[in-house]
Amino acid sequence: MTYQPFFEFTDQRKGRWVVSCDHAANTVPAFVNGSDLGIAASDMNRHIAYDIGACGLAQALGAQLDSPVICSNFSRLVIDPNRGANDPTLLMKLYDGTIIPANRNADAADLERRMQACYHPYHAALGALMQRHERPVLLSIHSFTPQLRGRPKRPWEIGVLYAHDTRLAAPLMQLLAQEGDLTVGNNEPYAGHLPGDAVDRHALASGHLNVLIELRNDLIETEAQQLFWAKRLAPLLEKALAQTNL
Repeated sequence: MTYQPFFEFTDQRKGRWVVSCDHAANTVPAFVNGSDLGIAASDMNRHIAYDIGACGLAQALGAQLDSPVICSNFSRLVIDPNRGANDPTLLMKLYDGTIIPANRNADAADLERRMQACYHPYHAALGALMQRHERPVLLSIHSFTPQLRGRPKRPWEIGVLYAHDTRLAAPLMQLLAQEGDLTVGNNEPYAGHLPGDAVDRHALASGHLNVLIELRNDLIETEAQQLFWAKRLAPLLEKALAQTNL
């Protein structure tokens, strides 16, 4: 069976949104050390390998927004599609206390093989989806762990990430704050801009509306939780988009 580095869920949907999930899977293709990064199965099921619950949430949001969805099909430890091609964390060798043996001694040929088989096809497909609409809106879905090893517990249920373009992020954060029961991270738990990251590449560079949402992963572990959050977030996203008048 031919390896497929991404999955699309489109179904002739007509919405403006393009829902992406850069860290959707913990898949390690066979060409990468025989599908083995050299870490324990328990680590492959942690947040270091993929964004837990994000794939299901992205698909549910796409259905709610009548918009296409694209999900990666390779672990972020194989290669991280949410990093620029020259980013030193493109191929992680240590993440949240875990050394990645298959990456530790990876050479330029290993990196190029992963770029050609995973990174470039994913970005080409995401770029093609963005070109389907004259005024696309990129919605990037991620999840975060409640607590990194040796660090304090994170206080947020949801984070809204952005770079210099706040046209969509600002009204969305205001609407989320008005919900009354959420601690909303403003560019937390991560900074919203890395040069060459997926949002930079597919939205900022072309002036398209965009926002990146981070959900705490214990809130979206199950299909029922993912559907709950999709139904909760979709109307707020549509309202925020309407407020941009764009």
